Amino acid sequence: MSMRYPAGFIRPGYDPLKNPDAPTIGTVTGGDNSAAVAFTAPSNTGGSTVSAYYAVSNPGGITASGATSPVSVAGLTNGTPYTFTVWALNTYGPGPYSAASGSVTPAAPRAVFVAGAYSATNYNIMDYVTISSTGDATDFGDYSSGKRYVGGCSSSTRGVFGGGEPSVSVALRFLTIATTGNTTSFGNLNTSADKAAACANSTRGLFSMFESGNNSIDYITIATTGNATDFGNLTIARYFGQGSCASSARGVWAGGTDGGAELNVIDYVTIASTGNATDFGDLTQVQSALAGCSSDTRGLFAGGSQSPANTISYITIASTGNATDFGDLQSGRQGLTGTSSLVRGLFAGGGNAVDLIDYVNISSSGNAIDFGNLTQARFGLASCSSAHGGLA
Repeated sequence: MSMRYPAGFIRPGYDPLKNPDAPTIGTVTGGDNSAAVAFTAPSNTGGSTVSAYYAVSNPGGITASGATSPVSVAGLTNGTPYTFTVWALNTYGPGPYSAASGSVTPAAPRAVFVAGAYSATNYNIMDYVTISSTGDATDFGDYSSGKRYVGGCSSSTRGVFGGGEPSVSVALRFLTIATTGNTTSFGNLNTSADKAAACANSTRGLFSMFESGNNSIDYITIATTGNATDFGNLTIARYFGQGSCASSARGVWAGGTDGGAELNVIDYVTIASTGNATDFGDLTQVQSALAGCSSDTRGLFAGGSQSPANTISYITIASTGNATDFGDLQSGRQGLTGTSSLVRGLFAGGGNAVDLIDYVNISSSGNAIDFGNLTQARFGLASCSSAHGGLA
């Protein structure tokens, strides 16, 4: 007798004694009209190996397949909550559905811009934009205190910020990207920093610190709260202003100063491990107070320098080597910030406190295009996003 697949197909010769057990459902992460459905494979795969896993949405019954966890489900509607089940298929037929996942609501990727300064005034301003569109930023809430040159990193749900000046700080603060509101205490850095640059993958955030030529790197687990732990050291101590970016595997820092002269050095680390940074290559020119952002394959560095630059350069994160020219910003400026989705990079603020937001398509090259304006012109600001290259 023919039996029915979970996905609705009829298969002659279905053998329930040899089909696989149900996978164990894991965490579902929402994306832009999509979701990544994580699961644990069943220990009993039946009479043969599993050929595919199928994730099914509720509502809609939108189905996608993959060979391993997670399965990416596209074609969802932003703003609609979904749950998911997963089932496995082998030569003898389909196994039963897993339990349903928790609810997740896909959303367009969002960038949040944090703190900064105008002249002698330090701000606690936070504002945000939707990366896939264009337009002016909207108020998000307040940072814990008026700061400039804090470092920021994020998972798909949470942004974490630390360091900054004036009053050299070890404090870490976090926000929930999909909502609005003020920051909340996270813990403390292992090392105080009057300037910091940070990057992250989906689980771990890394902060490199600049104070009196520090070369230390700290790390945190983004989903928890608590104090940072020592990770290792950069290849050379810096005093001011690196750009940073990441893939899911690597964190990268570029530029800065050695206490006087600007640097063109690029360093990288493996985020999931600990240890000292390794030389990656060189920027196209010496730069400090620059900004970085990335897709999962390409990192971009923009602006900076004591004579403000409008240059944008790029690297291929998985390799090593010198940066290549990408194009130009709308204007030369230092003390700007960079953030991104997997498709689009944003560069905001900087200079003598401007409110410009530029954007580029990361996979191509060319000059930046006007995106909109910040709610307040400022330099020395930080940023994070819900869909940057470290989250792929």
